[in-house]
Amino acid sequence: MKAPYIPELDIKYPEQPDGHMVEAVELRNLVIDENYPFLDKSFRYKFLRFLVYLGINTAAYWLSVLLFGLKIEGRKNLRKHKKLFKDGAMTVCNHVHRWDFIFVARAVRYHGMYFPAWKEHFKGPDGGKIIHAGGIPVPDDIRAIKNFNRAFDEFHKKKKWMHAYPESTRFDYFVPIRPFKKGVFSMAHRYSLPIIPAAISYRKPHFPYTLFSKYRVNKDGHVFPLVTLRLGEPILFDETLDRKAAIAKMQKESHEAVVRLAGITDNPYSAEGD
Repeated sequence: MKAPYIPELDIKYPEQPDGHMVEAVELRNLVIDENYPFLDKSFRYKFLRFLVYLGINTAAYWLSVLLFGLKIEGRKNLRKHKKLFKDGAMTVCNHVHRWDFIFVARAVRYHGMYFPAWKEHFKGPDGGKIIHAGGIPVPDDIRAIKNFNRAFDEFHKKKKWMHAYPESTRFDYFVPIRPFKKGVFSMAHRYSLPIIPAAISYRKPHFPYTLFSKYRVNKDGHVFPLVTLRLGEPILFDETLDRKAAIAKMQKESHEAVVRLAGITDNPYSAEGD
């Protein structure tokens, strides 16, 4: 695998690897407490969710190819291990693009996924899209957390797939893989889910993508790179270890897998996050 292409975009990133690069924008007063519908079974929700995934697998996918040069590699790892996913799976990926959930959702094709997300994003302009794509806000209140957990219990019962960003926050076009949060792997361990590592890396822009130049240049005149998403071999929890040790091992192995899939040989961050 070639060394990763490092885009030169002069983006200023937060000092902390889990800092928020994208500020929350509050357009509506959304209260996320024990009364929030973490498990929405309404016809309206189901219909809008259908429309969102229809868009992901049609228009959004082709726009991803045209605007970002999206290339997906490693789908053979899904086909080869299909039997492992009979009760569901969890994908994990570096969080480096506003559309990266679309990239992952398209990579796993027609598995509608559910994922924990920062609650402040649900109050902003993308709130509706996040909800109907399967986003579930992570609450602060202990009573709300119980309902949050019950929702994911139900998703697992129905053998739904889950997705998570172990880095927790988005750093656009960031190359190194940041530390991973343990909570993601605690959730996967709760349901004994295989982990499917995925990594987003970049390619130097070239023709014909340069034809869409106005979509490919940031405010400082720097050209955005093309995007590659690679899927790796699934990783299973070590059943010979106790819960704490199994989660720590999965955290480390998943981080190493994402680093490797991104083509990075000297990553500056270790696996361990909070």
